Amino acid sequence: MPQLSTKNIFSKYRYWLTIATPQSVWHARFQRVYIAWLSFSKNPIAMTGLYIILSLLILAMFAPLITSGDGTSQELQNRLLAPSANHWLGTDELGRDIFDRIVWGSQITLYIVILVAIIVLPIGLLIGTVAGYIGGWVDTILMRVTDIFLAFPRLILALAFVAALGPGLDNAVLAIALTAWSPFARIARAETLTIRNSEHILAARVQGASTTRILLHHITPLCLSSVIVRLTLDMAGIILTAAALGFLGLGAQPPMPEWGAMISSGRQYLLDQWWVPTIPGIAILIVSMGFNLLGDGLRDVLDPRSGEG
Repeated sequence: MPQLSTKNIFSKYRYWLTIATPQSVWHARFQRVYIAWLSFSKNPIAMTGLYIILSLLILAMFAPLITSGDGTSQELQNRLLAPSANHWLGTDELGRDIFDRIVWGSQITLYIVILVAIIVLPIGLLIGTVAGYIGGWVDTILMRVTDIFLAFPRLILALAFVAALGPGLDNAVLAIALTAWSPFARIARAETLTIRNSEHILAARVQGASTTRILLHHITPLCLSSVIVRLTLDMAGIILTAAALGFLGLGAQPPMPEWGAMISSGRQYLLDQWWVPTIPGIAILIVSMGFNLLGDGLRDVLDPRSGEG
């Protein structure tokens, strides 16, 4: 039998993904994802953000292969060395290779980002959809609680929670999550108010669907895209808050290579050995910019109203 070339295989799948009459629900979903990817891939700014985040993932996954150590071993005879062939980004005040610490610090950054996302996304969706769909005194109570959290600057509120919980990476993650859920609740409520009286929701009510089923199977999926876009755009603020807590000594504790803590320990060397605090600062800048660019691209794809003018 003749072998199909790679080009023919891609052509076959491209035709399957663009056919006018999908054969099943899953076929239609795959088509939507493919069309969204085509739109996303045409945006060079969004693709730049995607490449930055993929690079962060690769660094975190292959840290043991990329680095020469764990980023915590001290070599005092090599302290404060300038960037060179042996130490690409120089060394810090304890002789630790800054490149190694940046790479291992990417794991901490991803740990913070993923855990915060896992915590705030369900909380924000639950509070926002329940408040918007049920309304009345439930909406009033939930939104007033949300307003209280929105009224305080995120960093100040996170500092208060960490002060109560104690310093440490896990406590910092919990504190950031407790201060970050409120905007997602507001967005979910706004989306729910828009769609709660739509025809398919009314049809579900007539068929006897419970409030829980309507919230989980009809309203939450429609709110998810807007919340995901906001979450992606909010990642830069989450990273900066985590770095600020690390800078103040309330986040990841030494000798963990957390970028904010690296800036804190190296700030006294800014004038003479500039690379010690500057390199982790640049890492924070690049990753934060990557999430912002990715969020802008996702907003254009997932929110069709963003292209209306």
